Amino acid sequence: MIRTLIVDDDFRVAGVHAGFVSEVPGFTVAGIAHTAAEARARVRELAPDLVLLDVYLPDEPGLSVLPELQTDTIVLSAATDATSVTAAIRAGALNYLIKPFTTRQLSERLTSYARYRGLVRTERPLNQDDVDRAFRALHDQDRAAAPKGQSSATARLVSERLRSSPAPLSAAEVARELGMARATAQRYLTALAESGAVDMRLRYGATGRPEHEYVWVG
Repeated sequence: MIRTLIVDDDFRVAGVHAGFVSEVPGFTVAGIAHTAAEARARVRELAPDLVLLDVYLPDEPGLSVLPELQTDTIVLSAATDATSVTAAIRAGALNYLIKPFTTRQLSERLTSYARYRGLVRTERPLNQDDVDRAFRALHDQDRAAAPKGQSSATARLVSERLRSSPAPLSAAEVARELGMARATAQRYLTALAESGAVDMRLRYGATGRPEHEYVWVG
C-alpha cells in the first residue's frame, strides 16, 4: 500500500481528499496535517510514501516546506500563478493539480504515480529506456481540469466568481452574474461541490422551499 499524507489547511477539504485517496486501489491515508509545522512532524512520525500538499497553509506557504519533506509530493492547490507552479516543480513536486478537481482526475494522477513508483523501485541500474518509461508513466493519465462534458474556461469562471464573493451564491445568482442558463450554472456548481472545492448549504427564505447556495472553501 502507498501510504499517503494529506496536507491542507481546511479540515473539510482534507477529509474530502482523504476520501478520494481511500477509493484508489493500492493507496491508504497515513495521516492528515493542516499546517506546515504539522506536515514536518507527520512526515518524521509517519514516514509516508507520498504527500499531497496544499500551497496555502496558515503558518507558512506549503512550497517553503516542500524541499524539506524529502518525500514524493504532488501539489493540490487553488494557486494558479506561474510562479507557484514553477516553484513547486523546482522544489521537486512530481505533479501539480489545480483545485477544483474531480475524483477521476486525482485518481488518474495517483494511478500514474503508482506506476512510476513501480518502475523506479528496483535494485538494478536503470537504463535510459527505463528512465523515459518512468517519466512517461508519471503523466500519461493527466487530464484537463473540467469534468467530461464541461468547459474548463467556464469552470474557471464559476470558481472565480464563488472565490471572490463575500457571501454564498445560489445557482440563479451565479447564472445571472455570468450570463448563463441556470441549469448550466447548477451543473458546474454541483461538480465543484462533489470535488470538495465548495460547500453546499440550504438558504431559507420567507416563503417557498429553501434553495441551495454555494460558498468557496477550496
